[in-house]
Amino acid sequence: MGPTLLLRLYHHFGSLERAWQASPAEWLAVEGIGEQTGAIAHKAIMTLDPAALLDEHEQANPHFWTPAEPDYPRLLLEIPDPPPLLYYRGVVDTSENQGMRPMIGIVGTRSPTDYGNRWTRRLAQTLVKAGFIIVSGMAEGVDAIAHQSCLDAGGRTIGVMGTGVNKIYPRKNLHLAKRTIEHGLVLSEYPVNTPPDRVNFPRRNRIIAGLCRATIVIEAGSQSGALITARVANDYGREVYALPGSLDNPTSRGCLELIEKGAQLILDEAHLLESLGHLPNLDFPPNPESQLNLLSPEPPPLSPELNQVFRAVPLEATSLDMLVQETGMATNAVLSALVQLELMGLVLQVPGMRYQRS
Repeated sequence: MGPTLLLRLYHHFGSLERAWQASPAEWLAVEGIGEQTGAIAHKAIMTLDPAALLDEHEQANPHFWTPAEPDYPRLLLEIPDPPPLLYYRGVVDTSENQGMRPMIGIVGTRSPTDYGNRWTRRLAQTLVKAGFIIVSGMAEGVDAIAHQSCLDAGGRTIGVMGTGVNKIYPRKNLHLAKRTIEHGLVLSEYPVNTPPDRVNFPRRNRIIAGLCRATIVIEAGSQSGALITARVANDYGREVYALPGSLDNPTSRGCLELIEKGAQLILDEAHLLESLGHLPNLDFPPNPESQLNLLSPEPPPLSPELNQVFRAVPLEATSLDMLVQETGMATNAVLSALVQLELMGLVLQVPGMRYQRS
């Protein structure tokens, strides 16, 4: 039984506990469940002890989330097929799971050109400096370069595995996975000790797309698995960006096809940051303490760079050039700060590359 069917059961009965207790006839009212599926499921239910099953599972898999838990990544709850179990290893950041720190996926071919290698590094490091978390699939090529570049820039990265979180594949990425676990997370919908299986890797791509506000495709042939991630991201209503390349380069074909179908073209780092600044802000549940301080002009704690830019942004819209002049910072640094302030809901961009406080 896959994640889509489990989600239908959850929505139909209100909880999986109630679904477990429901009769075979009640199960037939759920879309996608026929008599054969219902009979097989209820035969299994009659022979299983849920408490014993959970205890056995937790012994082998001590770290996992379910969609019913508050720490389950919020953006995954917006997709139609969230993983019922999401296993993890590494350092958990709950604000990240709640969507307060934006994630960007970077995917591409396992055999990038020097051009693809170079631009993966440039874009990953630029995004890290702008406050983004880099998500990829821990594969060879673009994935590994994106993770490595993020870590080298002092950022936080998330690797989504097609194996159990204790089975690093390919083995050449073992050191990279260890660094990722120390400074970020590795995630998987497969329990520990799940070995590499070619059918699992395309399925994990939906998790990369689901976690991220946007997905960037660096280089990809017309049959590349990275295009699966891009297609799923588009289906989920998330932004897709593609790095243009030469018509003579087969690994650029997929990116050019994405651009032809409407993916956003990446011209340079500043252009990407400007485009990401238009991503919609997430709505968060009201916080009683924050509601009491609605009239306070003080922003939440900010880094010195973010605070310097925020203080320079007036209530009335002003140009980027004026903010650069006011802060004395480089244009790219100001743009990076503005993107992060927009995503925090503190600054608003208006037509004409002008900015004002929200």
